[in-house]
Amino acid sequence: MRFLITGGAGFLGSVLANELLRQGHQVRVLDDLSAGDPERLDRRVLFTRGDVCDIPRLWTLLQGVDCVYHLAARVSVSESILYPRDYNQINVGGTVSVMEAMRDAGIKRVIFSSSGALYGEQEQQPIREDAVPHPTSPYAASKVAAEYYVSTIGALWGIETVSLRIFNVYGPGQQLPPAHAPVIPQFIKQALSGGSLVIFGDGTQTRDFVYLDDVIAALVAAATARSVNRQVINVGSGRETSINELVREIATVGGHELHTLYNRQESGGVSRLVADISLAREKLGWSPRIGLREGLHRIVEEDARLGVGGRRTAVSIPG
Repeated sequence: MRFLITGGAGFLGSVLANELLRQGHQVRVLDDLSAGDPERLDRRVLFTRGDVCDIPRLWTLLQGVDCVYHLAARVSVSESILYPRDYNQINVGGTVSVMEAMRDAGIKRVIFSSSGALYGEQEQQPIREDAVPHPTSPYAASKVAAEYYVSTIGALWGIETVSLRIFNVYGPGQQLPPAHAPVIPQFIKQALSGGSLVIFGDGTQTRDFVYLDDVIAALVAAATARSVNRQVINVGSGRETSINELVREIATVGGHELHTLYNRQESGGVSRLVADISLAREKLGWSPRIGLREGLHRIVEEDARLGVGGRRTAVSIPG
């Protein structure tokens, strides 16, 4: 098949692009490099630097494409609170632009990368896809809006749509921005370097951490799965892990005692978040294969190979 991946030079998109190429498909990537790196991509991937809102460029890249993966988005919860207009422009406006260009080019399937963060606080756990979203940030709100646009435009113009609500994905190569870094790579970096961790809240808040390779397998399966049109599907591990438990697991895997500091004046985000992945098993024939400890081992081995250093750093827990 011939694929276009928007945001395909990022943490998730680059691994997806390389895997699709390995399986014998043709892959095109569009990325503005605000967070991506084309060096991650196999040289056989056709890379184009550009804006996801640039419809003429999208028209060119969509010629002959069978399926689109729309991954391009801004993804920082905390940043979205400061810059909601930018998140609306890129995450919502960019999605509408992709759908409009697909309509014009006659593309028949899109897989949209959504987020488990849109659920917000939910009484019922694990969370099913029919739960009413309660977004707690502009980032999460942008994903809700983008899902509706994908489904609505798809229904109007005969485009098959699948939205995958991806929970807290982690794996080797995850970027560490200077502020509000993803929790797992930051914790591991500090564990290997002997630094201190600042945890917002009391650490009892839970999340669903799903390994990168498992997410890639779900994305690949969604491209050819049958009877998934208009479906919204959770992609998570189905396992609930508290932040305190995560710290203990990383300490065990890394072989280093972790010094933790609790900032109870700051919110730790929603109290619980874990995916019901029954629909993914049914519709995609997919189940996660990599448990948390094995996934952490893989990252620790990679970071140890590369060498890391650290200092006391506060981390953010998406959702």
